[in-house]
Amino acid sequence: MKTTQTDFGVLEGEAIHQYTLENDNGVSVKISTYGATITSILLPNKNGKIEEIVCGFDTFENYFSDAYKANAPYFGGTVGRYCSQIKDAQFSLNGKEYELAKIVGDNNLHGGKVGFDKKIWKVNSFSNELATVQMELKSKHLEEGFPGNITVQVTFSLTNENELKIQYGAITDQDTPFTITNHSYFNLSGFAENVEGHSVMINSSTKQVWDETGAATGENVSVVGKADDLQSAKTIKEVHEAMGDGFEHFYLFEDKGFELDKVAEITEPKSGRSMEVFTTEPGMLLYTGKYTSDELQRESGLQYGKYRGFCCETHRYPNGMNIKNAPKSILKAGEPYDSTTIFKFNW
Repeated sequence: MKTTQTDFGVLEGEAIHQYTLENDNGVSVKISTYGATITSILLPNKNGKIEEIVCGFDTFENYFSDAYKANAPYFGGTVGRYCSQIKDAQFSLNGKEYELAKIVGDNNLHGGKVGFDKKIWKVNSFSNELATVQMELKSKHLEEGFPGNITVQVTFSLTNENELKIQYGAITDQDTPFTITNHSYFNLSGFAENVEGHSVMINSSTKQVWDETGAATGENVSVVGKADDLQSAKTIKEVHEAMGDGFEHFYLFEDKGFELDKVAEITEPKSGRSMEVFTTEPGMLLYTGKYTSDELQRESGLQYGKYRGFCCETHRYPNGMNIKNAPKSILKAGEPYDSTTIFKFNW
């Protein structure tokens, strides 16, 4: 196992580096210091052929193309200070009202105009003998409208059990809404086709209810016996057809609390690849890229677009600061934030 550092680009005079984590089984993960962004995951299939399984680009410049900026899919980024939509881009905390940038209609999205995915992260450490790198970001009081000075760390580790472990830590000097996630789009077929042939199991009987703007209302609803009940595996295509739409569902794991546990498994039969998801988080957003632009592709020609990648975004409740009893949506001053998500790959 090893980690290697390479130059990736320059932004406003500051060098952007990329770190490649490699294990002994042919798996490699590339992470850029711009946005603590996963740019590539190479994974063998059942026949040993190594292929790309995430949306991203091989050159730094393509993260700034007109097509990418117009669509804003957040490929692989570490998203914060608060991911998903915040209703009416506002919240009240400790008797004060806070106004945020309106990103999607009247709602805030993924931390604002310049969220964590658009910041240059500092590398605290990496290991030549192990496949691991830790990055850090400092976010100032009232940056993007959020209170508190906060220091955030994210550690990416790749094991010989083919686990990509992402550990998040943070500390703030004022109470602040806080939850971050990784926004990778996976396609276990190696982009040979779209993701509708994948089968999905999610260990959840409940999802959030969102309003017409895409913001969580505070109501949760059972999915048991419905088309989007994934407690037993279903193909994405059959559920898409039954719903007449793609997934953008925040499933809840109410019973496990904040313990690390397996919450999902996605399988692609032709390649033999599967991905298990473990998390300490209370919910996961399953998104099947229904808004992703068909204009986007990797330099090699791998085609992105609608239904060509799925996201498993593990985090606290969307719009949690505006929802009564949303668990741990506010990070208290001086209390450490601790979160782990693991993507375990099999083939």
